Amino acid sequence: MIRVLLTGLCLFALSGLHAAEYLVSKEALALDLPFSEAVRVGNMLYLSGQLGLMPGTTKLAPGGIKAEAHQVMQNIRAVLERHGSSLEEVVKCTVMMADISEWAAFNTAYVSYFPGAKPARSAFAASGIGFNARVEVECWAESRQQ
Repeated sequence: MIRVLLTGLCLFALSGLHAAEYLVSKEALALDLPFSEAVRVGNMLYLSGQLGLMPGTTKLAPGGIKAEAHQVMQNIRAVLERHGSSLEEVVKCTVMMADISEWAAFNTAYVSYFPGAKPARSAFAASGIGFNARVEVECWAESRQQ
């Protein structure tokens, strides 16, 4: 019983060591969307899902899944770099697709952004994605800033 209490107290005490820092750049603020573009906890950076929106707009990159996939990855790169990280430090991605049959086209773009080691990844089809996007990707990355 004492061991359980001590373990619980230790975990409770440690949980306060890394307060969450909610990050919203001037670029994201200008779009007036209801979420932080990233949250830093300790040395981890958790990105909100990114769409293939053209920078500074709510308009999708023209050209379908291939164009959106490249724009998604460029948007992820920009958010990571604004907050002290990079694609090389991404450890996990979650991919949501409007149409899973576009998987191969998405992968062609995706792998070009991770030429070396690939992050862990989950993927699934969704019945709808904001702004009628074809794909949304969220990432977790290590961060050099704390």
